[in-house]
Amino acid sequence: MKRKWFDKKVLICGLSKSGTAAAEYLNSKGADCYLTEFKQAEDKDKELIETLEKEGIHVETGGHSDEFMQDAYVAIMSPGISPQKDIYKRLKEKNIPVMSEIELAYAETLSPFIAITGTNGKTTTTTLISHILCSEFDAPVCGNIGVPPTKLLDKKHDFLVCEMSSYQSELSHTIQPFIACFLNWSENHIDWHDGLDNYFKAKARLFALEKAPAFAVFNGADEKVYAFAEKYPYEKYIFAKETDKNCCYEKDGKLYFKAKKDPEEIIAVEDIPLVGEHNVQNVMVAIIAAKLCGVSNEKIAEKIKDFKAVEHRIEYVGTDGKHKFYNDSKSTTTEATIVALRAFPEKSVTLIMGGRDKMTDLTGLCQKVKECVNNVILIGEATQRFRENLEKNGYSNIYDAKSFEESIDKAIEYENEIILFSPACASFDMFDNFEHRGEEFKKYVGTKI
Repeated sequence: MKRKWFDKKVLICGLSKSGTAAAEYLNSKGADCYLTEFKQAEDKDKELIETLEKEGIHVETGGHSDEFMQDAYVAIMSPGISPQKDIYKRLKEKNIPVMSEIELAYAETLSPFIAITGTNGKTTTTTLISHILCSEFDAPVCGNIGVPPTKLLDKKHDFLVCEMSSYQSELSHTIQPFIACFLNWSENHIDWHDGLDNYFKAKARLFALEKAPAFAVFNGADEKVYAFAEKYPYEKYIFAKETDKNCCYEKDGKLYFKAKKDPEEIIAVEDIPLVGEHNVQNVMVAIIAAKLCGVSNEKIAEKIKDFKAVEHRIEYVGTDGKHKFYNDSKSTTTEATIVALRAFPEKSVTLIMGGRDKMTDLTGLCQKVKECVNNVILIGEATQRFRENLEKNGYSNIYDAKSFEESIDKAIEYENEIILFSPACASFDMFDNFEHRGEEFKKYVGTKI
C-alpha cells in the first residue's frame, strides 16, 4: 500500500545501489531523506555523495549518528548490513521500523512481482524468465541482480522479475509475490543470518502462509526444499520431479510441463544452450513461470533456444586452441563451484579457486574435486585452509599462486582441456565484487587467446 512521504523523515542505511535508489525515489516523493553509511567515504564515492546532496538528500559516512536516526519515520536497510549489527539494536530502541528497498518498491507499485530465491542459480533463472516474458510483456529484471526495483517505479510494468537474496527476503515482511520460486538451498551466509536455520527461514519468508504467493514453485530434487514444499498447503508447482499434477520434469531427453491435463512437451534438452544439469533445472523454473503468465509453448521454446549464458555464470570466454576458458566468478560458495564442476562431465579440468573464505565446510567440494579435477590452483586468503582440506581428503595436485595473473599463467601450462575459474569464495580480498573479479579474469585471458 502506497504511503504519503511528503515531509516524513526517512533513514536510509547504506551507500549502496539499493540505498541510493531508495533515497532518490523517496526524495522525489517529498520525503526528508537521511542516508547513513558506516564506512568512511572513498574517492570513488565523492561524486555520488555530491549528487545526492545537491538533490537535498543528507549524507553521512564513517558511522551512524543519533542525529540522523532521531525521529525517523522508517529505516530502509541495505541488504549488506547484517541483523547482528549494532544499528538494528539502536533502531529497535528508538522504535523505528525497518524495511528493505524491495519491500518499499513492492508497496509503491501495482506491478505484480515474480520473486526468485535460492542459494544458486538465481541470476540465470531471473534473467531467463524475463527474457521469455519480454517476448509478450513488459517484464524487466530487478533486485539482487543489480537493478533496484525503486528505479523502475516510473511506470506500470506487466511484471517485475525480482531476484531476492536471503538478505533481502529477511528484511521484506509484507511482499506477496504473484509467483515465488525456491530454487535450492545449501550452506551459505551463516554469519549474516546467525546460523543455518535462520538462513533457511529467510529464504522461506517469501512463502509465509499469511502472505502466500498466488503460485509457489519448488525444487523437487532438493531434499530440504522439497520437504518444505510437501508441507506447503497452497497452490504449488514442482520442478525436476514428476508429480501427479503441477510440475515440470525431464523425461527421455525432453522437458515436459504438466498442470491439470496431459503433459505438454516444451523443449528437447539438447536444444538448451546453457551448460550443466543445474541449468536444465533453471530452465524448468522459467517454463513454469512463463506458462503461469500465459506464454505459448512455441514462444517459450524459441526464447530458451536464443538465450545466452549470464555473465560470470559458467561463461565461455574463449580458447587458445588448447584450452577452453570459463568464467564462473559468481560462484562465491562451495556448492556453486560443485555445480559448475558438474557441468563438465568426462572433461579434463584445471580449477582455479580461492578468495575470501566463507568458512563453510569443504568436505563436499574436496570430494567433487577428487572426482573430476586434474589440477587445482589456489589464490587469495582461503589458500591455506583450502589446501589443508584438499590434502586431508587425499588430493595433492595443488599449486598456490601468489597473484591472480599467475594462477591463469600456471593453468595454461597444464594440458587439461577446460580451465575453469570458479572461486567458491567471496571476492573482497582482491576485488570490489564478483563482477570486478570476473572482468579481470576475462581481460587477462583475452591477452592469452
